[in-house]
Amino acid sequence: MIIFITFLVTIIVDQLTKYMVVKNFSVGESLPIIKNIFHFTYVQNRGAAFGILQNQLPFFIIITLVVLALLIYFYRQLPLNSIWNRVGLGLALGGTVGNFVDRIRLNYVVDFLDFRVWPVFNIADSAIVVAVIIFSYWILIVDNN
Repeated sequence: MIIFITFLVTIIVDQLTKYMVVKNFSVGESLPIIKNIFHFTYVQNRGAAFGILQNQLPFFIIITLVVLALLIYFYRQLPLNSIWNRVGLGLALGGTVGNFVDRIRLNYVVDFLDFRVWPVFNIADSAIVVAVIIFSYWILIVDNN
């Protein structure tokens, strides 16, 4: 149940924040939250992380479907007695689907979290990163003890 709740909350928060950015910002517009440290900046990302592989939509759709299949496979392999693994899986699924929805609906991903020293990203990206951290901790620390 925690996987499903985390999955749904991730998608809802991701899509809601993206909707608010699209409705209230022009592409490229930036609003300083903490000047020169953290801004909301509306970017239409037609590539992957760091802007690589621009305009490769069919490739991203195929890769996303492969990733979703792998996550579903890992669901069967993952020791789900840990709440962290369940939360991690929900975050990974939610983040993947959140960006997939953008690619299918808009042909790009809406990014807006801008720390000025890192490429602009979104809630779905953050969920995926947190999931990777959780799984890495489990594999490197917990599973080896």
